[in-house]
Amino acid sequence: MKTHNFSAGPSILPESTIKNSADAVMNFANTGLSLLEVSHRSKEFIAVMDEAQQLFKELLDIPEGYEVIFVGGGASLQFCMVPFNLMQKKSAYLHTGTWAKKAMKEAQAFGEVVEVASSADKIYNYIPKDYEVPADADYFHITTNNTIYGTEIRKDLDVNVPLVADMSSDIFSRPIDVSKYAIIYGGAQKNLAPAGVTFAIVKKDILGKVDRHIPTMLDYRTHIENGSMFNTPPVFSVYAALQTLKWVKEQGGVAAMEKMNIEKSDLLYDFIDNSKLFKAVVADKEDRSIMNVCFVMKDEYKELEKDFFDYATSQGMSGIKGHRSVGGFRASIYNAMPKSSIEALITTMKEFEAKH
Repeated sequence: MKTHNFSAGPSILPESTIKNSADAVMNFANTGLSLLEVSHRSKEFIAVMDEAQQLFKELLDIPEGYEVIFVGGGASLQFCMVPFNLMQKKSAYLHTGTWAKKAMKEAQAFGEVVEVASSADKIYNYIPKDYEVPADADYFHITTNNTIYGTEIRKDLDVNVPLVADMSSDIFSRPIDVSKYAIIYGGAQKNLAPAGVTFAIVKKDILGKVDRHIPTMLDYRTHIENGSMFNTPPVFSVYAALQTLKWVKEQGGVAAMEKMNIEKSDLLYDFIDNSKLFKAVVADKEDRSIMNVCFVMKDEYKELEKDFFDYATSQGMSGIKGHRSVGGFRASIYNAMPKSSIEALITTMKEFEAKH
């Protein structure tokens, strides 16, 4: 039986990424060395780093004046790197869930943090609208996709201050206008690579404007000036990221990814919306994530949740349990998730529904 990987992260990767990375573990670039033991200063790996950064720029159509860096620490470290580098006195945050809340908490150590709006009143099941960003904020921070609650900001916002976005879980899922952002960052373990590497797209002229001392490793300029090689980068994860970037290009780029992702998510949401047993957590279709489809049993069938989880697991559906903080179910359908897996999940849900 095929296992269908709906895990929220670390999550499904393209088969070519896994195969090519595995091959490189045995023999990297015909060096006779494993990728796990090769020097990051070798010409072979420097070529990998250069190509990964270049493909990043090509696929996202990143304009002049921006650099792509690969660092460690996950998005969680970016929560403090952003205010360390950008926040002089005040920042503004859109509070849309767990990760946005954690980012806000880190920023509070650097100055005033303005929460411009929050969806906490309804357990983060919508994206706030009609809020005002303070004109004197040093930057405005958003989390574009909320893996736990299944909401997503699927447009590039127009704001009057530098815009910073955590795109950990929806990078490369749609075209973006990078010129509207000062920094875009994210952990790689959703749509890009195994855990261990973090990407940041940084507008260079936004840096160097704060008065405070920035520790060397937390200064974006350190990594820009050293080509992400100031210290030993996560070699394996960067190599895997390159394989995924090549795969995205082969599929037709991010526009093709968006088309496929909309088709997959529409298929699943349409079934859930017409189901007698299941209902979507996010009611407003405009706010629904196309990366993480969160759903629950309707109130009158709540007692069947464990039975459905057990049945779905027996049918090869892996990782569909909702986050421990909210319960229910979550189908994470990132770029590498094939349509056939969505169809298999729907078949499983139909079979369970027919029995009950």
